[in-house]
Order: sequence, then C-alpha cells, then structure tokens
Amino acid sequence: MAAKKPRVVIIGAGMAGLTAANKLYTNPNSKELFEICVVEGGNRIGGRINTSELGGDLIEMGATWIHGIENSPIHKIAQEIHALESDKPWECMDGWECMDGFLDDPLTLAENGHELNPSLVEPISSFFDKLMDFLHGKVSEEELSKEEKECFLKISTSNCATEKPSLGSFLQQGLDAYWGFKEGEEELKGYGNWSRKSLEKAVFAIHENMQRPYTSADDLNTVDYKAESEYRMFPGEEITIAKGFMSIIESIASVLPVGTIQFGKKVTKIEWQPNSPSEMENGQDIRPVKLHFIDGSVFSADHVIVTVSLGVLKAGIYESPGMFDPPLPNVKIEAISRLGYGIANKLFLELSPTHDTESEHSKKFPFLLMAFHRLDSEFRNPKIPWWMRKTACIGPIYGKSKVLLSWFAGKEALELEALEDEEIINGVTTTISSFLPNSNSVGTLNGRELKFSKVLKSKWGKDPLFLGSYSYVAVDEFCGEGGCCVLALARNLSSKITSLCLHLAAFSLLRTTPAPPPPRHLQVDNFCLHLLQSDLLLFHFNPSPGGVGFEYVLATPTGE
Repeated sequence: MAAKKPRVVIIGAGMAGLTAANKLYTNPNSKELFEICVVEGGNRIGGRINTSELGGDLIEMGATWIHGIENSPIHKIAQEIHALESDKPWECMDGWECMDGFLDDPLTLAENGHELNPSLVEPISSFFDKLMDFLHGKVSEEELSKEEKECFLKISTSNCATEKPSLGSFLQQGLDAYWGFKEGEEELKGYGNWSRKSLEKAVFAIHENMQRPYTSADDLNTVDYKAESEYRMFPGEEITIAKGFMSIIESIASVLPVGTIQFGKKVTKIEWQPNSPSEMENGQDIRPVKLHFIDGSVFSADHVIVTVSLGVLKAGIYESPGMFDPPLPNVKIEAISRLGYGIANKLFLELSPTHDTESEHSKKFPFLLMAFHRLDSEFRNPKIPWWMRKTACIGPIYGKSKVLLSWFAGKEALELEALEDEEIINGVTTTISSFLPNSNSVGTLNGRELKFSKVLKSKWGKDPLFLGSYSYVAVDEFCGEGGCCVLALARNLSSKITSLCLHLAAFSLLRTTPAPPPPRHLQVDNFCLHLLQSDLLLFHFNPSPGGVGFEYVLATPTGE
C-alpha cells in the first residue's frame, strides 16, 4: 500500500495564499512530496486585489500601486507578463493618485466657494511634506533650513517623550510649530468667515485626511509614531499596472492545475493539534488538522497555511465559538488583538455623458482639494453630510477621464458602504456645490448641471471575508513577553519544524506593499510571509542540501 502523501491546505486565494501555492507547486519535487489544495471562501481569486471597469477605464477596487519598483517582486512579474503597457486607459496612468500626489494643476477650495491662493496653500503644504519626509528619513539636512532642522528634531524628541507617541500627535506638534514660525503675519481678506489660521489648519487637515486611507486608520492618534518612522518602501518610481493588478494574480495562479483552488469554501472552524503531526484513530494514521466549512463539509490536512485577513482573525478570536480549536496561544491572541486594522474604501463616480471631457470648448473636471470647516464650526455648511467632511479630494482617475475617484477611511468608509447610490450622489453633489465658486444649489460644471450616471464603491469593511482593508502598527501594540505584535504573530506555533501543522501567514501588509525590513522592526507582508511559510514546509519535506534552501528565519529584533 502506497504511503499517504502529506496534504497542504492553504486558506485564502489572495496574494499571500496563491503565492504560497505557487512556491510549493513549482518546487521540482512537489508532486512526490505532498498534495496542495487552496480553499477560498468567495467566488474569485485575488482577495483585496480586484480590477474592475467603469466608463471604459480600468479601475482598482483594492490594491492599486507598486510603491517602488526597484527589487519589487510585483514589478518583476509585471515586466515578465508585459502588464505595464495597455491600449486601454487605466487608473492613474498619468501618475496621479489622490492618496499620494496631485495633478499638475490642483484646485484648492475652501468650503463655501473660496479658491485659495497658492501663496497660502504652498507654504503649509510644503511644510507638511517635509514633516512626513523627515519622519520617514527621506529628507536630507541640505534640504532643510537651520530653523526647520531644529524644529523637526525638537518635535520628534518631544513626541517620543509623550506616554503614547503617535503619528497624530507628531503632526499636531508640527502644525503648532508652523504657527510659531508664522506668528505676526497679517490677517487675510476676501475669504468670508475664514481666518488665516483656520484656513491653514484646514489645508493641513487635507494632508492629514490623505494619511487616513493611506494607513487605513480612523484616527491618526492610534498610529504608532515609532513604527511609522521606520516604515520603508522599495526605492524607485511608484507606478500603477496598465493591465490591472489582477494580471499579477492571474499569472501567479496560472501554474496551478485546474481544481487546485476550491471556491465557496468559507472556513468556520480549524481543529488542530499543537504538539504532534498526526494521531492514530482505530489503528489508522489520521491528519492532524480538520477544517470545517460553512456548508457543513469537513476537510483534513497535515499542514494548513492560514492567509485570511487580520480582520477575520480578530473576529475569530472575539466571537464565540472561536475559529481555532484549541484556541491559539495567548501571545498570538494578544498580537491579533493589539495590531491595528482599519478600513479604506474607494468611491468611483462616472460623470454623465453630458460632460464631454474631450471637447475643446469644455474644461475637464478639476482635481479638487477640499478645505472643510471644523465639525464644530458655526460657519460650516449643514447640508454637507458628515461622511464627506474628512474626504481630502475628488478628481478624475487620469487627466481626461470621466470617472472621478475619492477615498474614505474609518467611520466614513463604513458609512459609505451602507449608503444607497442616490444618497451618495446627492451627498457628493451637495459637497462639490459648496466648494465650486459661483455654483448654484445643484452644482454646475462648465455651465452644465453636475450629474453622475454611475457609482462604484469598495466594501471591504462589511465583507465577511475581509472585515477591513489593511493593518497598521497601533499605539501601544507591543505584546509583553511576545515583544512586537508583528513579530509575535509571525513566530512559529511550535519550536519543532516536524510539529508544525498550522502556519499563521495571516495579516495584511502594512500599506499592502512589500517592503524591506527597517532597522529594529521586522515588517512582514503578504508577499513575503507566504514565502517564509512555504519554504518552511519545503524544508520540512525535503531538508537535504540538494533540496530547497531555507532562507527565512523568524526571530526577535537584535536591538540594533
């Protein structure tokens, strides 16, 4: 009787799960060593990568950018499959992204229709950019004035001395310092009820509101300052993928035989054996892990790589009955609990055909930066819905597109998911009307009534397969004996390779982009952790020098 081959099951057919499957399957001896199966709770591959189309343009409902192309594995795949060129227009093909940058001619407007002079906008915007570049170690001393250098060092030192230093507190101290520089400037005229200080605060808030969906945090005061300062991206240009991010996913999955991925298999419980690879039942060797699915079926495995989102893991430890039986070790539960996980949603609106952006006699929709009054201001327009007030900008996904894009995070992102299309259109139209100068109550563009023909939005927060967008390192996320929660979650569940039947590769990348580990803080992402776990299994199955090279080590920081 032939010996039973170990069965490896990967939960999730997103970037992490599919790349783990690809790594295992393409190993030269994989067919002799083990069998592979990927179970996916939904009806598609890709996870939070989901390319769609609106108005003839390719759009990304989830991951959009390659943040740095040098040494990026994503960029390498995109080059190999010729995904960086397309005859069809795609999102941000001219380099614009309302989270990360501007078109050449952004229009900054204050609530109630005041166009802001660049002489007001540029100094405070430049100061914010330098502040963030200083935080991330991207600005050289030569680029800072003596006054700025002393100021930023003082802010950094002061923020680190606080009980719980955060990105939000760092930025607030930066704004206070800016006002110290500008003390004594004369008051502005011609901006209605806006004062110079309130306008500067509102412009600064535009940039803060861009950071919210960038981190996925509802409140920047919950984002850990130290971890944010250590975050690094790959060097080089930041680009989008002409043929869509799904082309990368499809390429990775293309090596897997038909039937390897099983759809509609949402896992409800994982029974696992912490200390042994197998047990005996009625004299028969049985597999140590049992997966229970929502349809009532059960599937056994020798090794399981869990690549569900951190949101699903959080629900799995909070809700009763829990996802894991027996429960995960306390250090894992604490890590899952403390790591930050937020919601960022994208809203796409297609302008109605009456807005002919190709006509030489009509202007395109502007790239609109919106400076709002504070929520408690007596001068705010009460008609603007609350869920629009932390939206930094709205504009075309590329210069001549009829598709507009805006980002939402936190509570506003969740509210967006619950709204009907008509409510969204009314809310956006009312907001734009309050900003465009000389517009009437329904809003006009080039003398025409502003109308939208279609709405498309992501819904990552309430989707039971995700329950959020991506993770961040939260304030006070260090886990006692476990150290940093990122590391604590990444550590093996057993000290013995032969006893590893359950592998947690299951939290979203900080910023959803592979990044090299910065000093003192190991950032593990969906593209790299799957390699670690799959190489661990390959080493277990084929440990000989002629087999796989075991390149990845999970260890605590050295303290350097």
